[in-house]
Amino acid sequence: MTAALARPIHLRYAAPSELAAAPLHSSVRLSLDSTRGPVGVRGTLRDAALFRDAMAALATILESDLRYKGRDRAAYLAYLMKQGKKATAAIWEAQKAFLESAFADDAASARKGDGSPAKASGALDPVLTVHPDEVSIEVFSRDESAYARLAFSSDLFEGREAAHGTAFVDLSPRIVEQIDRLRVYTKVELDAGASRAAGTTGAGARGAGGASIERSLEVPATWLRGFLQVQSAATLPAVSCELAPIDLYNALFVLRTRKAKKPPRGLRFELVPGKPPRLILEPWEILLEGHGPPYEGPPRVVRTFGRQRLLALSRLLPHVRSARAELRGPGLPVFWVLDLGRATLTVALTGWTDSSWASAASFDALMPREGGARAALDAVAGRQLALLRERGPLPLAALAAGGSAEDARAALQLECLRGRVLYDVARRVYRPRELFPEPVDEREIRFSSPREAAAHRLLGAPGAVRPTKVHEIAGEGTEIHGQVADREAHRDFSPRFTMDLEGRVSDAWCSCPTFRRSGLREGPCEHMIALRVAYARERAEKDALRQTAEGRSLIRAETRTYVRREASGAEVVYRVSLDDRVVHLSWAPRGGEPRHQRIWFDTDGEARDAYFKRLDALTSSGFVDADASSA
Repeated sequence: MTAALARPIHLRYAAPSELAAAPLHSSVRLSLDSTRGPVGVRGTLRDAALFRDAMAALATILESDLRYKGRDRAAYLAYLMKQGKKATAAIWEAQKAFLESAFADDAASARKGDGSPAKASGALDPVLTVHPDEVSIEVFSRDESAYARLAFSSDLFEGREAAHGTAFVDLSPRIVEQIDRLRVYTKVELDAGASRAAGTTGAGARGAGGASIERSLEVPATWLRGFLQVQSAATLPAVSCELAPIDLYNALFVLRTRKAKKPPRGLRFELVPGKPPRLILEPWEILLEGHGPPYEGPPRVVRTFGRQRLLALSRLLPHVRSARAELRGPGLPVFWVLDLGRATLTVALTGWTDSSWASAASFDALMPREGGARAALDAVAGRQLALLRERGPLPLAALAAGGSAEDARAALQLECLRGRVLYDVARRVYRPRELFPEPVDEREIRFSSPREAAAHRLLGAPGAVRPTKVHEIAGEGTEIHGQVADREAHRDFSPRFTMDLEGRVSDAWCSCPTFRRSGLREGPCEHMIALRVAYARERAEKDALRQTAEGRSLIRAETRTYVRREASGAEVVYRVSLDDRVVHLSWAPRGGEPRHQRIWFDTDGEARDAYFKRLDALTSSGFVDADASSA
């Protein structure tokens, strides 16, 4: 099934959000979508400075867009026209692009001839949910790379009045600018839709904001898919480590004062049991010693990406009491949880600046599989949703009582994709949250494009998609070759591509007519996407199998990298490779000239035994597996 192009959404606000300021009193009035029924919260803020800075950080994440923007040559081309140069196609295209960008907002707000609002394509407005114990606002960045959830505890409000529920909130740049200039030394009252929820009408409800606002949006399926999949990813098990506020400050200071001009641009976590986490910023290999509590868990090194978006948290540094990083599987978002006292900010950062085909493999595991077990999964999901609506926020253990924890997690993951359940990473509980009046059909957002749907059709045929060669290119990445048997085309195709050190795909090629006709100008073909997903699945299966004796017996060739941090701060890198009957060892300080050793054995079984004994010896001597959970 192909993905829907867009989801139509109609929003109606009684008045624009505004800030009413007096010499000794200020009132922040946030307008909520009136089509969702009585929802709202009202009260006097006990810490107005925290509210102001948290809202500013949230707005920064909402408006962030790190996608590449081509250089604007409109002024230069206009100069050429004045000089009498010929009006080429480039000049007309530049003029067209300039006019479209200049009048996009006017076109979006224009009305049709019948008086109804014109439909504009864009992202959803922020989502405000009033819970019994807190008020949360969720946003998703323009480039689909960052998700944030800001939760204000009920303790922040004095004289709190609330009507529970979910609605969209008008958080325009105008109200954000007003909140940024909020005078926090005066009494500040927050009214988020509470007047309408209480049934107040007239000037008391509308204030001085002016006429009502109605907008019809065509929300792209890719944006909605990313928004829901990030929340679904939050339900997966994670490796968690605690950082002190000074650790976050040190990392942000390095990012503000340096600019990486070449890859890799990762942020590595060195997690050693009994010691505070260490942070290493690439490519400078700057080591930041942690000052938080000791890490508890298996030793590992985790590489994450998307670190530049952490600069949006700078505004909150004076309020941070502690920071927690939750690291999930390869390619999945990294969740940062900031404890701000009476508020909590949860930020999910991905390693890409749009939902490109490189991310298709990462989120493939989040989508529910089709089959006979689907009906049973729907039944479990229905029971859990009813329990959450009845009892409120609950942890996984309470929801899985009397059943399998994995089945419960899968069912809740499905409800997250439907927009009816939210996983609160900060509190580690599930909450009911109705994104839309009707649940999202997860089949509509399963694939981001018709070609991705065709790729999964190919993956559905057993043995149709096979990675044939995988080459590790030192300092560049991984080159992957594959064979795809397309039964509808009655032909075999041979796609290949290279993944760099940051997980991005480059140097792609395929023997299919689509690639031969247009290359990558129309995007990747279905055979490339299928190979990317098949490689990710095969790697995940091998990682799971190698933990068992049966799985280890099937391994004939692989390479693992182990690292150890010395007391001086220097890092020793040890690489062990198994290639049939040969074990290859190389070791050196990071950046230094490695030493090599090759050991030949009479049989592949003897080589395999020696290989795993060497890995166990490295682990017992304090080395950490750097390949176990690279994100």
